[in-house]
Amino acid sequence: MTLNLDETHDPRIGSWVASAGRAGGDFPLQNLPLGVFRRPGGEPGIGTAIGDRILDLHRAAAVGALALDPALYEAVQAPTLNPLISRGRRALRAVRASLHGLLREDSRLPRPPEECLVPMADVELLLPVAVGDYSDFYASIHHATNVGRMLRPDQPLLPNFKWVPIGYHGRASSVVPAGTPVTRPRGQVLPDGAGAPGFGPTRALDYECEVGVWVGRGNPLGRPIPIAEAEEHLAGVSLVNDWSARDVQRWEYQPLGPFLAKSFATTVSPWMVTLDALEPFRAPLTVRPAGNPAPLPYLDEGDRRDRAGFSIELEVQLLSARMREEGTPPVPVSRCSFLEMYWSPAQLVAHHASNGCNLRPGDLLASGTVSGPGRESRGCLLELTWRGEEPLQLPGGETRRFLEDGDEVIIRGRCEREGFIPIGFGECRGRVLPAEG
Repeated sequence: MTLNLDETHDPRIGSWVASAGRAGGDFPLQNLPLGVFRRPGGEPGIGTAIGDRILDLHRAAAVGALALDPALYEAVQAPTLNPLISRGRRALRAVRASLHGLLREDSRLPRPPEECLVPMADVELLLPVAVGDYSDFYASIHHATNVGRMLRPDQPLLPNFKWVPIGYHGRASSVVPAGTPVTRPRGQVLPDGAGAPGFGPTRALDYECEVGVWVGRGNPLGRPIPIAEAEEHLAGVSLVNDWSARDVQRWEYQPLGPFLAKSFATTVSPWMVTLDALEPFRAPLTVRPAGNPAPLPYLDEGDRRDRAGFSIELEVQLLSARMREEGTPPVPVSRCSFLEMYWSPAQLVAHHASNGCNLRPGDLLASGTVSGPGRESRGCLLELTWRGEEPLQLPGGETRRFLEDGDEVIIRGRCEREGFIPIGFGECRGRVLPAEG
């Protein structure tokens, strides 16, 4: 496998920002993710995470500390990443190189004024991108099979799964940044044995551990994106929690799929890790079992198969209201790998645009629940508790079939590979509030 590496990936180069060299941190010099933040009483602006600090790209460029050409200078003055990512991978690569040149420990450039570097704890982290459209896929064969065993024991995996990336169009207006509380939704539910549905707060609120890719450069309406060009249309990756009301979903999903059971909230981590930062962590997806059909030509990655996936290790933690009051730390409930997915990010992009659908800068494509083959790698409570039949044990004697009010879900992701500096994504965090009305 050939990796497209440059000096921004060099593990021997550190940063003059002291916290960027902290062991176990998400944001060393080799990461340089992009996001949007707001100072107290200020306006949104673009920044990059470095250690526990944020470099304000707007101010750094304005004072001449960050060397950018006029078009990129204009793009980093915007309140979202959309103008920048719409310029494509080359523009993002140029910004990354400029940031690396400024922040590396042996930089000969003048250091930016203190006002350009702000503690992350002192600002509000916003959505990195203004979301135009949101599509959610179903790209894990382990998740699809587990859910199928609950609903259709005689045919757990529907025959189309191995041929076509399954997805649905989500609700962009309810995509929220990490830390935003999630109000328990109300919906129509048909209880077991009942002859008619009722309406009320969901009793089966769930999380879904997912990875989302951001569309950078779009495509014109009517013009598909070839699989060989798909990644050139992607800007970066964030973590996603696609909250789900399982009892509402079970009643409403036939025949057209998810609707109100999904549209009430989707949480996204605040930092977009660029594809260039992820380059050292490329790897093939898990080998498909013998006898499974090969992808159709428009989904066949050919000699790119060995670099189609990203080695992102995901962990889901749960913190109950009682644990919070008692000072008990969040407890890990599952760990899974993004390499276990059946369909790659490039295949999701190519399929989405295969009918001529025009993807636009800022569109979010989520992977669907990331699950692995073992119980400990199941990416949602529906799987972990087997639809509530096998309750999850928490510290202090608490149990969970599904989420209760006050529960907080924290999803973290990390990339590690021998010979490279590990990088992370920050937290995708959200707390459940009681239903309103």
